[in-house]
Amino acid sequence: MAKKPQPGRIATNRRAYRNYEILEELDAGLALLGWEVKALRANRASLVEAYVAIRGGEAWLTGANFAPLPNASAHPAPVPARDRKLLLRRHQLDRLIGKVQQRGLTLAPLALFWGGPRAKLRIGLGRGRKQYDKRRVDQERDWAREKQRLARHAAKGR
Repeated sequence: MAKKPQPGRIATNRRAYRNYEILEELDAGLALLGWEVKALRANRASLVEAYVAIRGGEAWLTGANFAPLPNASAHPAPVPARDRKLLLRRHQLDRLIGKVQQRGLTLAPLALFWGGPRAKLRIGLGRGRKQYDKRRVDQERDWAREKQRLARHAAKGR
């Protein structure tokens, strides 16, 4: 009997939302080896330094770190930071390639999650932010948090 997949997210790349203005999101499958799926089930994945690259008309997840379990199979030898192919339909891939090449947009991995029994990667098509944009976004977020806090205190005082 097969194990039920764990619900929810495996890993997120919170830095991507700060460094990029995400214009569009898309879910893609991942071509994984057995030890990598086991590592994902144990939540041993990191997208901190990961990015999506287009090579040879295909999309690849580069720089993601899937830490092998101590009892992982030794054949083939686990390579934690290997490139992993993203599984997209041809029309999706062609559209992404066109936007990346013509508009100068970037593909960034946003989250790794379970889509049924399969591991999926949410990728974002975005435009890089300048340092002053990042500061402005941080200030807006802090002000929104402060407004919520003030509204909560005002509601308690009534």
